[in-house]
Amino acid sequence: MTGRKLFFIIAALYCLAPLSAQGSGSEQNPGENLTIKVAVMGPGDELYFWWGHIALVIENNRTGRARFYDYGLFSFESDNFFVNFALGRLLYSCGVSPAALNYDVYAENNRDITLYTLDLSPAKKMEVLDFADWNIRPENSEYFYHHFKDNCATRIRDIVDLATDGQFKESFGEAPGRFTLRQHVRRHTWFSPFFDWMLNFLMGQDIDTPITVWEEMFLPSEIGSRIENYSYIDENGVERKLVSGVEILNEAVGRPGVLAAPRKQWPRELLTGIIIALIFVCIFVLKERGFSAGRTLWGLSQALASLFFGIAGLLLFFMTFFTNHDYCWHNINIIFVNPLILAAFPLSILWLRAKENDRLKKLDFALKIIWTYAAVFCLLSGAAKLLPWFHQQNQMDIALFFPIVLPLSFASLAINEFFRRVFWRWFR
Repeated sequence: MTGRKLFFIIAALYCLAPLSAQGSGSEQNPGENLTIKVAVMGPGDELYFWWGHIALVIENNRTGRARFYDYGLFSFESDNFFVNFALGRLLYSCGVSPAALNYDVYAENNRDITLYTLDLSPAKKMEVLDFADWNIRPENSEYFYHHFKDNCATRIRDIVDLATDGQFKESFGEAPGRFTLRQHVRRHTWFSPFFDWMLNFLMGQDIDTPITVWEEMFLPSEIGSRIENYSYIDENGVERKLVSGVEILNEAVGRPGVLAAPRKQWPRELLTGIIIALIFVCIFVLKERGFSAGRTLWGLSQALASLFFGIAGLLLFFMTFFTNHDYCWHNINIIFVNPLILAAFPLSILWLRAKENDRLKKLDFALKIIWTYAAVFCLLSGAAKLLPWFHQQNQMDIALFFPIVLPLSFASLAINEFFRRVFWRWFR
């Protein structure tokens, strides 16, 4: 039996116990025996774990039981999971399991584990327990997940607000946040150039507007940092710190850290784009000088470029017009990276196989039209930033894309003329 199966069997048996067992007994105020904690877990290996995780932990000091209320449960084996995921219909659920088992799993996966003990009155502890138990009932447990508006972190944030009688939201609901949603996302993706670029490319301008601190708490780490020094007024009118203690159960080793502020990554993308463009120029020179290898490499270069950007454009087109991923809507990138780029792939293959000079010229002209269209509209998307309606932070996308497509467009004619006048005599 695998450890994963054993975990879920034990969790299932654990949860069969009556919900009232957490606070039942002969005591007049069962809330006095409860300890409420917020568990914040750091990033994991898989892409969907890069932004960390968070859960509510309720301990019963009389029975010694500690329950882990998790609002981020999903299963790849659920019906139509991948179809629903693609369409943005992410059905998640909340459940409960033994806290110790969860701590072991996260520690084994080399993830940070930090516990924040909340200083609440016995009555408030019981209110939080009752609400958490209500959440895990089968009829209440499922919800449609949203990466920014309704996820594991926002659910815990709302419970903290419940515990403070709305004071938590009152404090942060209108307070300006430090970064935009895009910037927060990229604080966690900086170490992976491919996913950093791709996620930035797919997300539209709606996530580039200023947000509040309340909205920033779609991230587990933001909740941890906000509650640690937060104070509220309790039922007796006494000001008290929300967090009475912080306990670090595990610290990850050798894992890329989360940036305190997002980096400007467009210089990296621009450098990458220029290097690829220079390679294309060298291949173009070989082709123009009559080398057969240059002709083959030129056709393959166009095929690979069209395949990469065409698939990216097809994905963006699908997510923009056919899914509920609203953070991908209103994306100006679609005007220069879209399924049209894919047309260059079969054309480049036909160009490679063509023998007649007239056919080669027609195919080459068609390819240049596609790449010139992409280059021109890429420039227009950059110029559109001067208008207030187009504020999308797509510098990274332009910085990589434009240098690559420029040598493939009609600009190659100017490149050819430049080499003919300046460098050709060196190759005689």
